[in-house]
Amino acid sequence: MTERPIYLDYNATTPVLDEVIDAMLPYLREHFGNPSSGHVYGQRAKSAVDLARAQVASLVDCEPDEIVFTSGCTESNNLAIVGTAERALRDPARATRRRIVTTTIEHPATDKTCAALESRGFSLVRVGVSPDGRARLDEAAGVIDATTALVTVMHANNETGVLQPVAALAALARAAGAVVHCDAAQSVGKVRVSVRDLSVDLLSIAGHKLYAPKGVGALYVRRSVRGSLVGPIAYGASHERGLRPGTENVPYVVALGAACAAAQRDLERESARVASLRDELWSHIRAACPGAALNGDGAPRLPNTLSVRFIGASATALLAACPEIAASTGSACHDGHERPSGVLVAMGLDDASALATVRLTLGRATTRDDVTAAATALARAFRTVTR
Repeated sequence: MTERPIYLDYNATTPVLDEVIDAMLPYLREHFGNPSSGHVYGQRAKSAVDLARAQVASLVDCEPDEIVFTSGCTESNNLAIVGTAERALRDPARATRRRIVTTTIEHPATDKTCAALESRGFSLVRVGVSPDGRARLDEAAGVIDATTALVTVMHANNETGVLQPVAALAALARAAGAVVHCDAAQSVGKVRVSVRDLSVDLLSIAGHKLYAPKGVGALYVRRSVRGSLVGPIAYGASHERGLRPGTENVPYVVALGAACAAAQRDLERESARVASLRDELWSHIRAACPGAALNGDGAPRLPNTLSVRFIGASATALLAACPEIAASTGSACHDGHERPSGVLVAMGLDDASALATVRLTLGRATTRDDVTAAATALARAFRTVTR
């Protein structure tokens, strides 16, 4: 096995930036105070949390008091979805709102959370996607109505990188009086994300997708829905404006803030650089691997993501024959299972095409030399498994 293969799995997780580690270390070594304490130790920690909250808010274009820190995007999704459902169950004015609308391509952190609410009396409607992987607005318009409590949709698909029409779906939801949630785990830090432009009430952020450690995330909660339309799903003291109890994980919160500040500083330049490398990689693959095709071709996509069908090959066999790179056959949450990706099947791919798909995702450390070497290795592996 290659000791240090070329890493092309940035949608699964990212390494922690050195500047992020430097920012968090003092809060592991020296500044150990509880942010809720009134003395100097606590106030130092509180100041650090306040700065991080402002850094996260700035990246997604909201006010600092609209950011709630969590343990990651899965918790953020659960808080958004279940917190909205719980409030709908308790509010007589929303007694008729027992529908949740999502899509057929959501991450399990959203899809399974929504499905669990069916046992609480909610109906779940999954809107289909077109062949390019975008949610069908005509279908959504037919199911988002006055009975809808929540519309939840990801901003960018983790497997294909295809960006969803969130603002258009939000407009439909708002017209019907529904709450709007967006899982932005894959898009925050890669493309500009503005909660104002998307017109969402709730937006989930994952630290480890944007060069912060695993185990920290955030949820944007619009002031107008906090408490009235979205409530806590765990109980304790009144941390995070009463939505997420428990003493804040100060070092990791600081790390998330530093990662968001780095993302905002470098966003335009880094997105353009990575998009150029992504396109170069695709050009090499297309030239060297007959029949290779791109999932989501023609749709707006993340600048770092390629979802490639290597026709005639098994993606698992291809990657096994290509130890020079570290990539995925789909979402990291599904890795290792020889079954077609539900996302690709929802886009209309047959089983063979779905099982031939490799996800290649680039990041900050990816170089032009990496792209050339990866393309050469993939071409060689493709010839090996299809001969």
